[in-house]
Amino acid sequence: MQISAELYEFIIKVVDERVKEIKVTREDFDALKRAVESLAGKVDQLAEAQRKTEERLNELAEAQRRTEERLNQLAEAQRKTEERLNQLAERVDQLAEAQRRTEERLNQLAERVDQLAEAQRRTEERLNQLAEAQIRTEEELRKLVEEHAITRRKVEGLSDTVGYTLENRSYLALPILLKRDFEVEIEGKLLRKYLRLPDGSSMQLNIYGWGNKDKKRVLILGESKVRPSKKEIKRFVKKLKIIEKMEKPDEVISVIVAHDIPLEIEEYLRENNITYYWSYDLEFALSEK
Repeated sequence: MQISAELYEFIIKVVDERVKEIKVTREDFDALKRAVESLAGKVDQLAEAQRKTEERLNELAEAQRRTEERLNQLAEAQRKTEERLNQLAERVDQLAEAQRRTEERLNQLAERVDQLAEAQRRTEERLNQLAEAQIRTEEELRKLVEEHAITRRKVEGLSDTVGYTLENRSYLALPILLKRDFEVEIEGKLLRKYLRLPDGSSMQLNIYGWGNKDKKRVLILGESKVRPSKKEIKRFVKKLKIIEKMEKPDEVISVIVAHDIPLEIEEYLRENNITYYWSYDLEFALSEK
């Protein structure tokens, strides 16, 4: 390290003043020179130490800056943490309020469940009563069904009796009426007959027989009904077509015998070219025989 001009002048000044005060020998001068050189070396050492000190101070200053920067970061982090904690605290309060409302709602629901359970108990009690009533109703219904079945059998038996009676009277009276109205002579007798159809099934006719008219074979087909309906007449017309195709007569006379024939049924019978007789027509014919 070089001695600065100011320091050099200061040293020379000190030496000059020292020379003036004392008488300096050669040896003293050499010693003084050595001292100055030694002092200069120490100054150099001090200057180097100063440089190192300044470097250290600079390092400390940089460290201080980094420390302050870190502290600032920590302070910001602390601020954010506190802000987050405040938010969490607020959220906890909100959750606590929500929990309170939930518990209140649960209490209300529990009360409602109790009410529903009571209502269910009453409903089940009512259902049990209804079930018992249903059992009693079914028992009464079963009795009614049995009684109805008995009544139906009696009515059917009575209906069969009436129907068979009407058929039996028809077998006796129709030959008279057909001869009078169509000049047909019955061959043998009229009867109830089952016919075997081409498909293997069978068909029943209340009135079946053959007759002659002007050397033509005439097929007599008829039904006896207490009160014929349009539906029954339609079925009878279908039977006529099937049997006529099977038997191939020269002529067919279709007949309905009934106790009661409403006006619209009379018209329907005429539309289908079906001869009809009232039950009293049978009695008149038999009485005139």
